Amino acid sequence: MRSIRPSFTVRRGRGTPRRTSPVLATAALVSALALTATACGGGDDQADGNPSATATAVGDGKVQVPDDIRQKLKEHGIDIDKWKDGAWKNWNKDDWLREANDFINPIIKGLWDPDRMRRANDPDKDKGVDENDISGDQGVTDPTPAAVKAQTAKAPYHVNAATSGKVFFDSPEGTMVCSATVVEDPAHPGKSNLIWTAGHCVHAGKKGGWYRNIAFVPSYNNQAMSTDKLNKASKEQIAPYGVWWANAARTSQQWIDQGGQTGGDGAPYDYAVIHVTPEQGNAGKSLEETVGGALPVNFNAPAVPEVESITASGYPAAPPYDGQLLYQCQDKPGRLSLNTTDPTMYRIGCTMTGGSSGGGWVETGSDGKPALVSNTSIGPVSAGWLAGPRLGPVAKGVYDSVSKQFAGQ
Repeated sequence: MRSIRPSFTVRRGRGTPRRTSPVLATAALVSALALTATACGGGDDQADGNPSATATAVGDGKVQVPDDIRQKLKEHGIDIDKWKDGAWKNWNKDDWLREANDFINPIIKGLWDPDRMRRANDPDKDKGVDENDISGDQGVTDPTPAAVKAQTAKAPYHVNAATSGKVFFDSPEGTMVCSATVVEDPAHPGKSNLIWTAGHCVHAGKKGGWYRNIAFVPSYNNQAMSTDKLNKASKEQIAPYGVWWANAARTSQQWIDQGGQTGGDGAPYDYAVIHVTPEQGNAGKSLEETVGGALPVNFNAPAVPEVESITASGYPAAPPYDGQLLYQCQDKPGRLSLNTTDPTMYRIGCTMTGGSSGGGWVETGSDGKPALVSNTSIGPVSAGWLAGPRLGPVAKGVYDSVSKQFAGQ
């Protein structure tokens, strides 16, 4: 087993919490909730026999909550009518929903205004973990890669990185941010409304539940404006292709059962698929049509040693970055094993920090076309490398289930 310096610490690469109170929009909840839930089981079970978690919440202008779901929420101490009036701000542990059929995410128009989006990047200090938490089997862990300095993506992002964007959400610590990628939907060719991100960008893992007010902004800060200019920018300039709210979210049951904010627990299964809908209502165009593309997902990517190069994209927010610009790293991946029972992860040299989590890892396949093969999950506090899960049958089950939920719509 390769030794790791005692000073080594691991950060969860995800969006970073604000310790001060989050900036809350004063707008009332405009869109009411019509909630449907898809229970775990049957054909959606994962390859290891564990069902993954899923739920949907769709706003349609009327409160249409099935009685059984309303009762289910009330059993958790939640009145859906109070929720839409601001009860979502209650993060009492006993009331924090974590089960599959408890996920709710009604649209709150105007909540993610320019100021709130800019502020969702103030990093917290990462906690160190015992070095044994990230040590791996010598047979599947390669030497630590040399750091690769992240390079700014060329603006406009809509032209040069059309499938990339930022995920915003609320947690008990405040407003948070991650990165994400628009991916293809086999049920809706050319008209996908799916994005790929990290599991810890939608669910807190074993000690928490679903995050709230989850929204995606494709090509955030499309023109790569400086922070000074962003402070005066309009919402249309910051989010030129709109704000898209999650109306379905799914992650692996392994992440829900094992995941944590720091360390490597659950990291090999740290991925999520989100289905989104536009904040301003359906204008007839899908997310894929709006941004001009979507990446296929390769669940059978070559073994790590056979992959020549991976490009990771994201909006790093922890110093020396501020979360406002899109960055990329390109490197030949190595292997990282957190323990002998979980799949080996990809690892690349990269200086991106917190906030880049969930960002897509793209490889050019044998057909010469790019495909998503992973997403940023963890990295060391000192920066220098990132690790992401290798996508296999469990990840495909998560992906297929979200696609099937909307197949007839």
